[in-house]
Amino acid sequence: MPVPKRILSIHAHPDDAEILAGGTLALLAQRGHHLTIVTMTPGDCGSHDYSSGEIARIRRVEAANAASMIGADYICAEFRDLSIFIDDPSRRRVVELLRKTQPDLVLTASPTDYMCDHEATSKLVTDACFAAPAPNYLTGDPNPAPPLAAIPHLYFMNPISGLDRDEVPVIPDFVVDVASTFQLKRDMLARHESQRKWLLQHHGMDDYLMTMEMWTRDTGAGVGIEYGEGFRRYKGHPYPQTPLLEELAGAGVIFYRHSDEYVP
Repeated sequence: MPVPKRILSIHAHPDDAEILAGGTLALLAQRGHHLTIVTMTPGDCGSHDYSSGEIARIRRVEAANAASMIGADYICAEFRDLSIFIDDPSRRRVVELLRKTQPDLVLTASPTDYMCDHEATSKLVTDACFAAPAPNYLTGDPNPAPPLAAIPHLYFMNPISGLDRDEVPVIPDFVVDVASTFQLKRDMLARHESQRKWLLQHHGMDDYLMTMEMWTRDTGAGVGIEYGEGFRRYKGHPYPQTPLLEELAGAGVIFYRHSDEYVP
């Protein structure tokens, strides 16, 4: 059994992590790792029926309830929908968040995805991982946390539906078999009850649970399993290249590329 790690999942909106990595997060929680789920926004634009403040309050509670099902902490970074920008103040905010949570491993949004908040989150988190160990990069927080000891391991989740903006498939490095935790993933997503009406009205998705299941099945089918979640390790210098997530997921990892294969 690996030594317990601190794992940070940070995506744009409430429900993104559950849709794209909920099964893997549940597996990691079951193996004794400490998890924190962060949403950059509280989903404040996700309603035709409530004000931004009202829907934000609802969705923070839903997100915290979902995280609690696997014993994870929940934090909202309090950006706003469609207002996550790649700039210096935003980067410093994300750096402070990393320093307060002290992760060994970070899971975040794909650099290419269907909308701006996902892509901006990916870039901010990538750059914050680099900056968080630099002691002279000050965040301006009134009670700043200490710098990280090192750049954390960084992995990208699949984009929504596994496609980029041009509907070209984004091929993961590997897929985690989440058949054993799929029902828990589904139950976590179901806690985001306010989403169904919004997604029907704005996205034309009649049942977000069924859509999530279809995407999870499609990812699994790419490697011949029933349910899967895809990930890519960030390869940039000087981010760590040891296969930490692959090791923690263990026998459930199935690789797309033979050259990336990890043998435990």
